[in-house]
Amino acid sequence: MQIELIRHATLLVDYAGVCILVDPMLSDAGAMAPIQNSPQPRNNPLVPLPRPVKKILEGVQAVLVTHTHRDHWDDAATHMVPKDLQIFCQPEDLKKLQKEGFAHATAIAGSAHLGSISITRTAAQHGTGDIAKAMAPSSGYVLKSAHRPTLYITGDTIWYEEVAATITRHQPGAIVMNAGAARFLEGDPITMTAEDVIQVGRAAPHAVLVAVHMEAINHCLLTRKDLADAALAAGVKVLTPADGGRLGS
Repeated sequence: MQIELIRHATLLVDYAGVCILVDPMLSDAGAMAPIQNSPQPRNNPLVPLPRPVKKILEGVQAVLVTHTHRDHWDDAATHMVPKDLQIFCQPEDLKKLQKEGFAHATAIAGSAHLGSISITRTAAQHGTGDIAKAMAPSSGYVLKSAHRPTLYITGDTIWYEEVAATITRHQPGAIVMNAGAARFLEGDPITMTAEDVIQVGRAAPHAVLVAVHMEAINHCLLTRKDLADAALAAGVKVLTPADGGRLGS
């Protein structure tokens, strides 16, 4: 298994011999307006892609979309992702993707298969209270294949009981968490804070922890350094790859 952080939540995952693109946000730096009602009113994305989109898409065999907020599926993805690719999404996003011309879009209500890979959709809570209701739905995914470590991609969620239950149920060998402590001017964070990441680490002490979703969108305030420092102080090992950074073999 190899995981490459492209930027923010956009990943290239090489799993069981299949190259999967996760949550493509492919816009040039500064091409999108800021997330409204949030700190740091700067155009998004804050940073460029590590290489041209054409190079990112080379060899991609399927796309996995946790939800279609524009920092996970943007206009550039709509126009640049090949229309004949297999795309997996949550049921609520299927009509949107089909309308955009993706004839091979498939909704995952429970589980689906991609070759030897089982993909199971998992619950996610994108914030708390009324904000969580407004931001819903969001999903995570668990990838399994025989003789390979299980991979859990949390999607946009905070730490809550369903994340703990997913870890207990699937016993992942690697967990990719959307951190950044994204927030608006009112309310609590809508993605994982440093403490949330630490809670994941305590619940899954044998898993490889990878934190992404940082330093690329204006409402994400938690930096890689601050997260790494907090995790180190708590005795939890967390990898915080740079954009373009690859993990695994």
